[in-house]
Amino acid sequence: MGNAATSASPTPLRAADFHLAIILSRYNEDIVQALLAGARAAWRSRGGADEALRVEQVPGAFELPLAARAFALSGSVDAVVALGCVIRGDTAHFQYVAGECAHGLQRVMLDTGVPVSFGVLTVETRAQALERCAPGPLNKGAEALESALAMAALLRRLA
Repeated sequence: MGNAATSASPTPLRAADFHLAIILSRYNEDIVQALLAGARAAWRSRGGADEALRVEQVPGAFELPLAARAFALSGSVDAVVALGCVIRGDTAHFQYVAGECAHGLQRVMLDTGVPVSFGVLTVETRAQALERCAPGPLNKGAEALESALAMAALLRRLA
């Protein structure tokens, strides 16, 4: 059961109040770039300037946790957004890469206390990935950025 404090609408998030890093996987680069475009659009819609976002690339989704950890430990960011795309193939490679990426990013978040948003598409087909990175309200890059901002704001309020 809620009280007045928890049922009230939160103050709108202002991107300028936070420092974020976005880490991109180079694999399935066209899809990841579309996720980045969605994240940048969400950032701008919150009043953020493009130059205020730190964007770095890693070879693939498997490397995202290490880069996220480096950013989290640097003390220079309030949250990290990890963007990538892993498409199921004919081998077990998908399970290893997708699962370890998710586990590693969660571990970074829990070990460091810095929010790490999971914007890594884990899909069966390229068509599914294209649906999830298309411009508009269903873009998972935008969703990941919004999640990172929300968690950074929550942790700030709780501190």
